[in-house]
Amino acid sequence: MSIPLLNYPIQEKLVTVADVSWDEFKAIEAQLKDNRNVRLSYLSGILEIMSPIGEKHEYVKRTLCYLLEAYMRELGIRFYGLGGFTLEEPGYTSGTPDESYCIGSNKKTPDIVIEVIVTSGTINRKELYKPKKVPEVWFWKSDQIKIFCLNASGQYEEVHRSGFFPNLDPALLLQYIGHPDQYDAVAEFVQAIRK
Repeated sequence: MSIPLLNYPIQEKLVTVADVSWDEFKAIEAQLKDNRNVRLSYLSGILEIMSPIGEKHEYVKRTLCYLLEAYMRELGIRFYGLGGFTLEEPGYTSGTPDESYCIGSNKKTPDIVIEVIVTSGTINRKELYKPKKVPEVWFWKSDQIKIFCLNASGQYEEVHRSGFFPNLDPALLLQYIGHPDQYDAVAEFVQAIRK
């Protein structure tokens, strides 16, 4: 099932700049700190500038988050939504996920970060979160959900289901992300997981 906003033009623009020092990145970040329409990512000398975040991106992000939150509430899983705040390893990486959650208890580093990719860049976004040892990175891209789990050797490997939600099939989430009505999608998803 396709996302209801597929007919909307993709409005995101992405610019990649190589050989940017950490100090240069921080200066650019400071100049753009009040511009909410620009999202910066930095990884080892590569700077990505995305602007603006498009309607499809926001629709998918909110729907996915509503579904996950409904799932956690329905199963009595304690969670803490941290939103999209910047995770940084000074001098090396800086990235802001679309959403993030702590599971079980509130922590400084989220257990799950979520990235909705409409316009692909050159930065490997899993690498943005590796220095902070984020246990899971979720990607929605091209009507697919991919989940990557940090393994014992400190590398992300793709898994079929979340370690935090082993009974939640990502295909079920996709089905309801593609629902034509966001409110109905969440209500019907809750009915489906109760069965």
